[in-house]
Amino acid sequence: MTPDLDTVKALGKDLTKTYPRSPRETLGGYVIAARCVDKCRAFLLGINGEYNYWPCSLANLLFAFTGVTPEQFKAVVATGATDEQVGAWLKSHSKIQDQGAIIQWNNTTRDLRLSEMSPETQAYMEEYIPKHVPTHRPVYVYFDVYDLEEKRL
Repeated sequence: MTPDLDTVKALGKDLTKTYPRSPRETLGGYVIAARCVDKCRAFLLGINGEYNYWPCSLANLLFAFTGVTPEQFKAVVATGATDEQVGAWLKSHSKIQDQGAIIQWNNTTRDLRLSEMSPETQAYMEEYIPKHVPTHRPVYVYFDVYDLEEKRL
């Protein structure tokens, strides 16, 4: 796949000035995927600010479920693929093709509580939440951390 950074630039968000999409937003039928595209494009362009494309605990959930690697995903995004093209590619390259299993994973992932995360992620969130989430705002599920921090909730 040939990189096309001009097209990536036209599609990308400057994450030094704005937020990536919510992890709740779907792309290709998967939660987290739209956010991964935003972060990957910004990373490729050097405008990711404090956001990491990889490693990322959110992206790891998507990549572990689909079997797609961060490198494969980045290679597709680097071609200048649109959201629709990335979504179609992700669907066709996922090791999970059963729509019911994808819906179940989306719902389980949306409802994931911090106590259900890996010990490493829990330890990271113990420091991250007090620094980045507005005080007196409860975090009910993992996605809340990002939506609270980025003022969507």
